[in-house]
Amino acid sequence: MLNLTQRKPANPEAAAGLTLALTAFERTKSRHRLEIDSQPVSIHLPRGTVLRDGDLLAPAAGDLLVRVTAKPEPVLTVTAKTPLDLLRAAYHLGNRHVPVEIAPTYLRLSPDSVLKAMLEQLGVEVREEVAPFEPESGAYGHSH
Repeated sequence: MLNLTQRKPANPEAAAGLTLALTAFERTKSRHRLEIDSQPVSIHLPRGTVLRDGDLLAPAAGDLLVRVTAKPEPVLTVTAKTPLDLLRAAYHLGNRHVPVEIAPTYLRLSPDSVLKAMLEQLGVEVREEVAPFEPESGAYGHSH
């Protein structure tokens, strides 16, 4: 079994031998048992570790690198006609402590029918789609 115990920062130049696609939730778990290309893999990282798209994992010994990617998953993508409308939507989502991906032209969150209705009442456009989800890690470097 491949035992990955080290997290290294993203480095697009690094040659990774394997790629591991994980959802946003899976990237918040510090302990995993899974398979990559039918190979059993264990991830054992310090508690509270949040993996980001592009991060690298490595075993304690050896030079194998595994690149983490944000796995496409069901999300709600929020867009607005004006920046103020998008800011207002971000405020209301933050007020509910919802993990949100923030980009200059959109917000992205996990599907939730109550939040979708609230956002639509605010007058923003909400699309259901499948896309990589990279929520903010929070003001103190961890997620809720």
